Amino acid sequence: MPGPASGPVEEALAALPLVDHHCHGARTADLGPDAFASLLTEGRARPGSDVSPFDTPAGVAVRRHCAPLLDLPRHTPAADYTARRAELGWREVNRRFLTAAGVEVFCVDTGFAPHPVTSPAQLADASGGAAHEVVRLEGVAESVAAAGVGAGEYASAFRAAADSAVRRPGVVAVKSVAAYRTGFALAPERPAGSEVTEAARHWLTRGGRLTDPVLVRHLLWTAVDLGLPLQLHTGFGDDDIRLHRADPALLTDWLHLIRGTIPVLLLHCWPYQRQAAYLTAVFEEVYLDVGLALHHAGPSRSRAILEEALEITPFRKLLYSSDAYGVAEFHHLGALCFRQGLAALLQERVDADELSLPDALRIAAWTGRDNARRLYGLPAAGSSPPRPFCD
Repeated sequence: MPGPASGPVEEALAALPLVDHHCHGARTADLGPDAFASLLTEGRARPGSDVSPFDTPAGVAVRRHCAPLLDLPRHTPAADYTARRAELGWREVNRRFLTAAGVEVFCVDTGFAPHPVTSPAQLADASGGAAHEVVRLEGVAESVAAAGVGAGEYASAFRAAADSAVRRPGVVAVKSVAAYRTGFALAPERPAGSEVTEAARHWLTRGGRLTDPVLVRHLLWTAVDLGLPLQLHTGFGDDDIRLHRADPALLTDWLHLIRGTIPVLLLHCWPYQRQAAYLTAVFEEVYLDVGLALHHAGPSRSRAILEEALEITPFRKLLYSSDAYGVAEFHHLGALCFRQGLAALLQERVDADELSLPDALRIAAWTGRDNARRLYGLPAAGSSPPRPFCD
């Protein structure tokens, strides 16, 4: 948990059990220095280069804020940090950081696993919290294609597979990475069946990842039909994304067409948090978070990112996520950056008499926990436990 608080809002956020509404698993292997460093960046680490992932805001934040949890001094050198990590072993490292994050519920995207990582159940066990699953729909579609299906049967086969996936115990949402595959400058209308069949014919012939714009549109409309909250990656990501196509404002026409259907969660958003805030202000079903950017910017800039996100966003529309993947340090660091950044901006508004203290405390609880509980149907504290996730 974060260090000593300096005001009532800081104290409340330091003690608040968070809901991390979008994250991934942590590595289940001991990592050498190069493997660990490669997970500190969204870019490509180049061993032997003089550009080290440790020499970034995220790398500096890890050495400052994560080192003490490994019994190391603040600002410990990178070599000492990775050596201590290896000495403790991955299970103990994960346990320490996941526990320190102070997260009571993780909503875990299980569709991205280029390395062996913890399952939702393992994440919950290591943290002492609970975990639920978020189903990535592109993975479902690609599994349908890999299993063998005719072009004319693709649409119904995909819908059946998606229906089956979301009925698994512990599933609370679906997700799309359309931002990576096509970007959001798509025709907003639901594609006709004949269009889907023709696009499927081309895709099934050539194989590979789902990148056809018609089939991505079909996937998004299938998500609407499924009825669960839909998470959409927007903005910042690895070098597979074309950032100018990941601006959530490009979704405006589609959002008009799906009014009154499902909650749409705009993930991460940076540097488009202001565009995302506009969408939350004008579309009842749209919500946002600024996860991923927080731990990559570090605690010193988290407040500024959150402040821009909250310029016009309704307070019931902002959620917390870490989008942590690979290293459990990011589960902890994301939570720390969120707590410190939000506490600083809310406390300043209280001190300036722009917010009452009760309002600030409500906003802190809504954003860190209660908005996600409401959207995903998670039980409130003190009620019956969430449905167990089954591996």
